[in-house]
Amino acid sequence: MKVLLDTHILVWFHTRDSRLSEKAWDMLLDVQNNICYSSVNIWETQLKHLNHPQSINFSGEELNMLSLRANLTCLHIKPEHSIALKMLSYSTDAPRPHKDPFDKMLICQAKVENMLFMTHDSLIPYYNEPCILQV
Repeated sequence: MKVLLDTHILVWFHTRDSRLSEKAWDMLLDVQNNICYSSVNIWETQLKHLNHPQSINFSGEELNMLSLRANLTCLHIKPEHSIALKMLSYSTDAPRPHKDPFDKMLICQAKVENMLFMTHDSLIPYYNEPCILQV
């Protein structure tokens, strides 16, 4: 199974954060799974680190290096990923809007590439995409 990680899941993986569920760890450590991160994760982390270095411990460069050392596969943005944004719809039943452009692109990447998108964000399942896996 191919799994694309949301940025916070990627960071938690590298820091061995206790917020990762047992289910998430089982998937992440299963050698049968192809665990992927995206250039979007690196872009998001780099921007947040530059804007808030005191609260974001990783630079995008550091996150990329850790991910490569962990033998994770990097997924780069393709035109089809951007085009797929027009197919995303957000449920009107959601408790509040979800405006994060990074998450939207990650969902589209997972959808187009036939991957699972692993997240902990409680708003993302309101996109009602079968590729979303909330852990």
